[in-house]
Amino acid sequence: MIFPSCLARETSFFVKMLIFLILATSTAVTYVDAQEEARSKSQWQGFERADFEVEGRKAWLVKPDRPAEGKPWIWRARFFGHEPQTDIALLQAGYHLAYCDVGGLFGSPTAVQHWNAFYEKVVREHELAQRVALEGMSRGGLIIYNWAAENPGKVACIYADAPVCTVSSWPQGSGVGKGSAGAWKQCMAAYAAAGVKEPSEIQGPLDRLDTLAKADVPLLHIVGDADEVVPVSENTAVLEQKYKALGGTIEVIHKPSVGHHPHSLTEPGPIVRFVRQHCENNIVLRDGLANSAGVFEKEAKGTVAFIGGSITQMNGYRPMVCENLQKRFPKAKFNFINAGISSTCSTTGACRLQEQVFHQGRVDMLFVEFAVNDDQDAAHSRQNCIRGLEGILHQALAHNPNMDIVVTFFVNTKMLESLQRGHTPLSIAAHQRVIEHYEVSSIHLAKEIAERISDEKLTWAQYGGVHPKPLGNRICANMIQQLCNESWDTENSETKPHALPAQLLDRTSYANARLLPLTEAQLESGWRIEVPAWKELAGSKREQFTKLEMLCADSAGATMHIEFTGRALGAYVLAGPDAGVLEVSIDGHAFQDFNLLHRHSKRLHYPRTVMFQSDLPPGKHKATIRLKQAANAGAAQSAARILRLVAN
Repeated sequence: MIFPSCLARETSFFVKMLIFLILATSTAVTYVDAQEEARSKSQWQGFERADFEVEGRKAWLVKPDRPAEGKPWIWRARFFGHEPQTDIALLQAGYHLAYCDVGGLFGSPTAVQHWNAFYEKVVREHELAQRVALEGMSRGGLIIYNWAAENPGKVACIYADAPVCTVSSWPQGSGVGKGSAGAWKQCMAAYAAAGVKEPSEIQGPLDRLDTLAKADVPLLHIVGDADEVVPVSENTAVLEQKYKALGGTIEVIHKPSVGHHPHSLTEPGPIVRFVRQHCENNIVLRDGLANSAGVFEKEAKGTVAFIGGSITQMNGYRPMVCENLQKRFPKAKFNFINAGISSTCSTTGACRLQEQVFHQGRVDMLFVEFAVNDDQDAAHSRQNCIRGLEGILHQALAHNPNMDIVVTFFVNTKMLESLQRGHTPLSIAAHQRVIEHYEVSSIHLAKEIAERISDEKLTWAQYGGVHPKPLGNRICANMIQQLCNESWDTENSETKPHALPAQLLDRTSYANARLLPLTEAQLESGWRIEVPAWKELAGSKREQFTKLEMLCADSAGATMHIEFTGRALGAYVLAGPDAGVLEVSIDGHAFQDFNLLHRHSKRLHYPRTVMFQSDLPPGKHKATIRLKQAANAGAAQSAARILRLVAN
């Protein structure tokens, strides 16, 4: 069709005006939305809270400071903020906390519809986990169970506290409970609006357990045995009996002589542990392990290295993993490297990685274990835990971008107690931050063991303690095998380099850490390169060190100098009963004291790395190191035995 020129000009004008109006409207809407979002932000218990509405119902989402991997969340029903200790603990663990007010609807179909809309909104817009932990107190039990019955695949677990399990008990009060006439009237009105006319037609938690049992949804109930408002006998006791008969898993914590209040537990550890057990996976495959499998199959050979402390050095999980790999790839000729050294932390690991692991050539698979020693031996801060593990992972991927890496978290008694209280030990939390940044796969053996012990499926003695028995090591090896199978049994398992992050988590991480040759030290009076006369020295010695040359001094004032390039300097030492204090000056600055003595040094020549400085300006530096005096007041003399100076 051909338009007259004047009509074409008018049409063009109207089109331009229409585009202008659309853009103007779009800009206005964006501006209003931004203002509304800014107004909706508030604080709850020190955490950011976003307030909004879904289908006219008030709702909010409380955000953790740093979301846990996979963005797990807990969804509170009713009485938000009452006995909040569980919610706070989970926020601190990286969980989101959600709430959608359907008060006065008593879990009716209308309430379920509102919750469906809320779920879709927060999962879509905030990318929360598909499966959620549900939390319901008192009448909140009605909505969590009714919503779960219609959405069993979206539920990770249910925590119900003195929950109403049938409206006939409360609010109707047709049993031994008191009931509430006003609430019963509201309840019937809510169900009538959804087309339910008779009390007998109301479907509640006790009527809809089969779908949850089939979906294997675990339940936790906490009840006061003297509850007269929501009597246990006609609520939780009936639900427990029915759920077990259906093959479901339920745990009930009874509070003797306690009524309907107070809800929750003063120490929420059992609740937090339950939620975390079912919302977090202890075996996490991140960027895949296909590269190593490709090498083992196509080249019929491969190098697999293990680095860590005594848990790695001992004949524990390591030889079991080696055996599993050989069975999986029977034609491959493996070179297995045991780079475990008792008592050493991730700092030492980062410093010795190049010389003691990568000097043998390309490494195809690396297993790392340092959580326990970073906790108990080194007592590292969060920053030092990050510096050490990031140094290892960064060096590994720089050495071979195709290297597949697995980090395993073992456990000691202090860490076990922390996990059972629902907290994450400092070293594990720091290491998790690093492995998420590098997309490295992990085995949370510590949490697995804590859960099994809490569930009375295992004892600490059976596991074996800090240095696991064969049973404990087998649990770890099996978890690693499960992780590998998850990757290797996938038909479309893609081989590709693992990308190094664009930047370090901590700019002072030991990404370029190394052992310096003994000969680079410029020795003055008092320092010698020698094998110590171990038979003449008090304290136990470990065989692997007794034939090594090292930098030795045993007189105050002994002095040496070292020139190095980088931003960090330290010493990898054997600190025995006579360990002294080193004073160090870098680039002419004032001397600072560094105590070599460790709490285990009184009986053992203990391997440890003492960092003198970790945040120097990048470039060339010169340091002066002097032996000062004995750190142990009871020592006859002061001594220093430096296996190697280290730099980064």
